[in-house]
Amino acid sequence: METLELKRKAPAKNGEKAKPKTYTFKEALKASTEYFNGDELAANVWVNKYALKDSSGHIYEKNPDDMHRRIAAELFRIEQKYPNPVPEEKLLELLRNFKYIIPQGSPMSGIGNNYQVSSLSNCFVIGSGADSYGGIIRADEEQVQLMKRRGGVGHDLSHIRPKGSPVLNSALSSTGLVPFMERYSNSTREVAQDGRRGALMLSVSIKHPDEENFIDAKMESGKVTGANVSVRIDDDFMRAAIAGKDYTQQFPINSDNPTYHKTIDASKLWDKIIHNAWKSAEPGILFWDTIIRESVPDCYADLGYRTVSTNPCGEIPLCPYDSCRLLAINLFSYVEEPFTKKAKFNFKKFADHVQMAQRMMDDIIDLEIEKIDKIIEKIENDPEPEDIKATELRLWQKIRRTCVEGRRTGVGITAEGDMLAALGLKYGTDKALDFSVEVHKTLAISAYGSSVTMAKERGHSASTMLLVRRKTHSSTVSKKQTRRCTRTW
Repeated sequence: METLELKRKAPAKNGEKAKPKTYTFKEALKASTEYFNGDELAANVWVNKYALKDSSGHIYEKNPDDMHRRIAAELFRIEQKYPNPVPEEKLLELLRNFKYIIPQGSPMSGIGNNYQVSSLSNCFVIGSGADSYGGIIRADEEQVQLMKRRGGVGHDLSHIRPKGSPVLNSALSSTGLVPFMERYSNSTREVAQDGRRGALMLSVSIKHPDEENFIDAKMESGKVTGANVSVRIDDDFMRAAIAGKDYTQQFPINSDNPTYHKTIDASKLWDKIIHNAWKSAEPGILFWDTIIRESVPDCYADLGYRTVSTNPCGEIPLCPYDSCRLLAINLFSYVEEPFTKKAKFNFKKFADHVQMAQRMMDDIIDLEIEKIDKIIEKIENDPEPEDIKATELRLWQKIRRTCVEGRRTGVGITAEGDMLAALGLKYGTDKALDFSVEVHKTLAISAYGSSVTMAKERGHSASTMLLVRRKTHSSTVSKKQTRRCTRTW
């Protein structure tokens, strides 16, 4: 196979070190437009967002085939650290032409990119839970520090005291959630990310007394335009809404002895949530009790893995200072003889590729740890005073620790609607839903199976760790035991 290095480097002369070949924007756009069969929009997006380039604008890849070779080469480098490495050609086959496995965003642009100091994580969740100006401002700084490294950020505001609560400063009483929503939103809009803006998720528990103000904040034109907002809804609220009963909000939301109570009509607030979502597409809904019940890492809440919020698009719930990298499996590509009466879904190929995708995701975690180390090294070497860069440094140290212990992976899907259409199934029908359930069941089982295989080859599995926790109730778990803490969602 022709390697990435051989492809990108021009021949050396007189013993000089070969220089990487560069392309003009026009050259890359032309080659990429041909790659995308004349789709200039797709070519523009790829060249601007994902082609390998440095901060001076030099472009080192002419089309996505170069990118896929770069990614395959890096994944193979990590594979060689472990038993039974997957050949580079096989990795490239899965990536090529966006046919089967598609790394999302940050992994596409960042893997093998030594020209920019950035993270491979698509999403982060932060939050100290501090109900103070110091804690609120710290979250603001952490948010923008992550966004400048290309990450989307989510954090929960349920720990901030409600409007009118007494405070021991010159303000005398709290302003509540909304002003801080605006602060975080404005910070997001200020952060440029190589042609795109930051992405932010703000969530609040339905139990918080300021919940109605939270969901109304985006209805005012020009306010909170830099954030998505979602409501964390619990089972008790939904039961009350369905039954037409009252629901009690309180602060602190999880306290057995709250300092503030508020009784509301649950169905009236539910109607407002539905109306606002209809009118402005927000707020989103997070069925929080369901999330916690089905969350693997919350078994380790006492070790810091208590889920608090999600990333901006809601793909994965995370604990504070956790991060995740994402890739998607193209479901349409597993339909054989699409749009014919003979159309069928190749479940065996799909299951095999899911296992490979999970393995690739684990490799990307190792690549991310390398990236974080480079970020930390850069911060340490920055000429700024230590007290100025201290927050950023501590932030990435916490993220590194959680990344090593949790090893989160985000294996998702794309083109589900195309898959159903190609199979002759009408989207939303019972038959289509039943088929999708089988697809997602295969996804989950195959991903867990891949985790078991990697646990044997690379370290302890999540199941082993869970048995250790249940049998010993230990308050500490070794890094080797936590290697496979959580694998997929």
